[in-house]
Amino acid sequence: MAPPSAPVAAPLPWLLMLLSVTTGLVDATSVLGLDKVFTANMTGNIVFLGFAAAGTAGFDVAPYLTAIGAFLIGALIAGRTGKAHAGRPLRRWLLSAAAIEAGLLWLAAGLAWLRQGGEVSPASFYGIILLTALAMGFRNATIRQLKVPDLTTTVLTLTLTGLAADSRLAGGANTNWGRRIGSVVAIFVGAAMGATLVRHNGLAAPLLLAGLLGLVGTAACALHPAAATPAAA
Repeated sequence: MAPPSAPVAAPLPWLLMLLSVTTGLVDATSVLGLDKVFTANMTGNIVFLGFAAAGTAGFDVAPYLTAIGAFLIGALIAGRTGKAHAGRPLRRWLLSAAAIEAGLLWLAAGLAWLRQGGEVSPASFYGIILLTALAMGFRNATIRQLKVPDLTTTVLTLTLTGLAADSRLAGGANTNWGRRIGSVVAIFVGAAMGATLVRHNGLAAPLLLAGLLGLVGTAACALHPAAATPAAA
């Protein structure tokens, strides 16, 4: 029988809030530096892919297909990783996932740093898309398996819907309103920070920061006694 989720929930919301900040950093990098490609949020890519399929100027099919494909592969690998960690201490799963995500983001930062100050080559362009989308697909699938309500770390449409639909004005009980507002603020802050870093320091800086925040935040979460509880992926 899977262990109850309540004991392990305590440190996770704070970690997922921090990871929401890194979503803003990653999407700021890809949207502003990689010609309007989202690598953390796939909804925008599907819309842009439709524009490209219709022959709209300024939208190419290949970058969006690359991001979507890499995201799916990352999610698939994360699904297998979660299953492999079932029954083991939660901290082991979290640290493994954080190390994989940080490694992919830092490899992407390395590619960005190599082309700093010059024109991005096709290899670097697609390499950064591939690596960041892999990282974000892996992240999304991991978060999905953790099942922490109202903290997806990347998607805000349902979060905003719940915030309004469950509010007292709508006759609801304001369920998890703090988490929902926190998620919105976290991604907003991450995006603003990412845009500032891209504008003044190039693409490598926000990716380095995103990997660092995720790794340090997860390490801090892993110190919590609840992280010793067996994972129930």
